[in-house]
Amino acid sequence: MRWLLSFLLLGLFSVVHAVSSSGNKLLVVLEELADKAKYSKYLADLESRGFKTTIESPKAEKIALFELGERAYDHLLLLPAKSKGLGPNLTPKLLLDFINAGGNILLTLDSTHPTPSALVSLLLELDIHLPTDRNALVVDHFNFDILSAAEKHDVVLVPRPDALRPDVKNFFKGDGKGGEVIAFPRGVGQTLGNTSPLLSPILRAPRTAYSYNPKDDVDGVEDPFAVGTQLSLITTMQARNSARFTVIGAAEMLEDAWFDAKVKRSVGMGGVGSDAKQVKTSNQAFVKDVTGWTFNEIGVLKVGKIEHYLNEVGIKSNVTNPKIYRVKNDVTYNIELSEWSWDHWEAFTPPTGDAVQLEFSMLSPFHRLPLKVASTTKTSTTYTTSFKLPDQHGIFNFKVNYKRPFFSNVEEKNTVTVRHFAHDEWPRSWVISGAWPWIAGIGVTVTGWVAFVALWLWSKPVPLKLTTSGKKIQ
Repeated sequence: MRWLLSFLLLGLFSVVHAVSSSGNKLLVVLEELADKAKYSKYLADLESRGFKTTIESPKAEKIALFELGERAYDHLLLLPAKSKGLGPNLTPKLLLDFINAGGNILLTLDSTHPTPSALVSLLLELDIHLPTDRNALVVDHFNFDILSAAEKHDVVLVPRPDALRPDVKNFFKGDGKGGEVIAFPRGVGQTLGNTSPLLSPILRAPRTAYSYNPKDDVDGVEDPFAVGTQLSLITTMQARNSARFTVIGAAEMLEDAWFDAKVKRSVGMGGVGSDAKQVKTSNQAFVKDVTGWTFNEIGVLKVGKIEHYLNEVGIKSNVTNPKIYRVKNDVTYNIELSEWSWDHWEAFTPPTGDAVQLEFSMLSPFHRLPLKVASTTKTSTTYTTSFKLPDQHGIFNFKVNYKRPFFSNVEEKNTVTVRHFAHDEWPRSWVISGAWPWIAGIGVTVTGWVAFVALWLWSKPVPLKLTTSGKKIQ
């Protein structure tokens, strides 16, 4: 009976497993536990994907992000709080320490409740700026839902986002067929600083949207916080340690009501949308993509085997990853890369227009070479390149530094020594064609000297004669 119970538990564990590549312990911070019902589908989806959720109030004494100096949770979900603060256990410093320790955070905002000062300070640390009016929200008079926001125009309808750049993979495009609509109800827009390369917007506002405080009873807005695509509706930050932080400007996107809601687009500029029909929102699928990226379910790269070896005259050396090479050696470098996609590892392929590169550098790169696909399996791709080492001895690095938006960072460095030629490794002088005139000059000099000596030694001197007076003459 005991073995049968163990077998059942093992089978249950194999079915319910964490789909995140970095762990499944998730802390959900929710001030009012009664609000849990509003997010029932979202939380149930997280649990069905293998996350072990713990729901706590921000003011609870037992809440702690760290235990014995280590992270107590792998991921943190912050739902809107009605109070002005989050308590002593969720200070900006602790949240930053959580990110620095490799934890992932998903933060949701709500225009109906002012954002706590602790979160405002945290966002400023990350160069993400919120409106100075704590109750400001995003409105759009040309792209709103006429069923739920016919008067206030505060439910903005946007399509699935395009890729950030042509050479950046788009994890949030859905099935790619188009026509999907995302409802952004009563949300808070953000602006991003220009100095941080770690920030990337997932969803931007339409060009006719702007940030507006509904408490300002005026006919028009003279100096809005930001307008159009300056407003980021969903913002991401990936730290240098690949920890992820995402800000969703509208927490209502996660509610059950908007998972199943039907919307109808207003008539936009130039009569766009005049023939619009009621459609179901794509909030559930889109929020799953955003959450999956934040909690390391997609976009995670793993480095497998790394090899570099001598490859003289196309003959591979039996010694792999040696610590020393010689100048002008022919070498080959291989690296194995995999990508985590929801619940499995698959072969990694860069987006079109992008490439994985190898740098062979000392203080600066001597070579920067694109890596080509050598072989592919179901779980990995091996990239390779071959090149000749520079005519410079010293300490060098094989370095792969692949950092792209929405992919975890890959930074691999292997240090080797490059020595100069040994005395018996230099080519003989008669092999070097440029030395032939000098060799000929030496030969002529030696031959002439020998000929002169021979002539001197073998030449018979003229005998001397004596005159009658006794003088020597020839």
